[in-house]
Parts: sequence; structure tokens; C-alpha cells
Amino acid sequence: MHFPFIGVDYGSKLSGTTVVAHFDGEKWTFAHSEKKKDADQFLLEWVSLRQPVHIFLDAPLSLPAVYAQNTDKDDYFYRAADRALGAMSPMFLGGLTARAMRLKQQLLKLGAHTYEAYPGALARELGLTASGYKKEGAALPYLLQLLTPELPLPVAPELIVNWHAFDALLAWITGWRYQQGKNLQFGDPEEGVIFV
Repeated sequence: MHFPFIGVDYGSKLSGTTVVAHFDGEKWTFAHSEKKKDADQFLLEWVSLRQPVHIFLDAPLSLPAVYAQNTDKDDYFYRAADRALGAMSPMFLGGLTARAMRLKQQLLKLGAHTYEAYPGALARELGLTASGYKKEGAALPYLLQLLTPELPLPVAPELIVNWHAFDALLAWITGWRYQQGKNLQFGDPEEGVIFV
């Protein structure tokens, strides 16, 4: 089985909270951006070196359709996908949305196609919310155990050092589901689709 995709939990530019989850068929790797260093540059360099075909990124990759010309839409805050999943408005996330949209174009020049993932929605879909998702860090090993049936090989608990790594893994699972034709899609393709 070929794994030509990665999952990314995308954080603010200099916070050190951007994490890439990658599986090469034998081992798992979780690459973390460094605090006070450009997370976008980190991702571009990582992708340029390893050349994944698909990237499942936890960030809005489009704006509500009302901002496009020639539309009769009138929602200035949410896309159809955001409303369907109860996601934050891309407008509220402002700078992160703009960075992610620019990054998508930069990654495309490297030959990588970027898709919008939503780890929180996948966590709900898999029933992880009731088991402590995003509550106490102590829940991470147990939640990782619950994810094992969704993975080609288990992930060593010491690799999941925080919620950012866990969300990167959930974004990776979205890619795995996409590759198998088992993912869910929400939203209007003309406006922006979220993959779960």
C-alpha cells in the first residue's frame, strides 16, 4: 500500500504548533515546527524534500462564496461546509485563513494538492469527544488506542506529545479515508469542501 499523503495540524506562524503526520508504510513520523520560526516555510521545505501528492490541512482553504463575483449568496461569515459541521468562520480565523490559502497555491507549485480537513469533526464522527478529546492531556494514550482500528499500523504513544500531534494524526486519517474512498465531504465544491 502506497501512502502519498500527509496530515497537517496548522498553527499560527511562529507558535511552534504546526505538526505533520506521515506514514511511510513502515514507520510513523511526526514533524513539529519550531517556536519563533516560520511554520509555512517549515511546511514548504518538508513537502519539497519528501514530495507527498496530497496534503490534508486543518485550516480553511476558501472564503464564503459571497466574496466571489457574480453570486447570489449573502452569508458573509460562513461557508456551507462550516454551517454543516459547526466549524469556525474562515473570517474569524482571518490571518490563518489567508496564510492557508496562499500556502495551498505554493504547495501546488511543488506538485502537492491540498484538501481542507477538520480533525474536530472526525473526532466527533469516531466518538472521541465523549472520551476526553481536547480535554486533559492524560487522555491522549487512551484516545490513541481508540484510533488503532482506523490505522494501517499503531502509533507509538510517545509520538503523540500533544493535541497538535493528535490532530495531525486525525488529518492523516482523513487522507487515509480519502484514499480508500471512505471519507465524508461537506460543503459546496464551488465554495469550499471540508473532508472528514
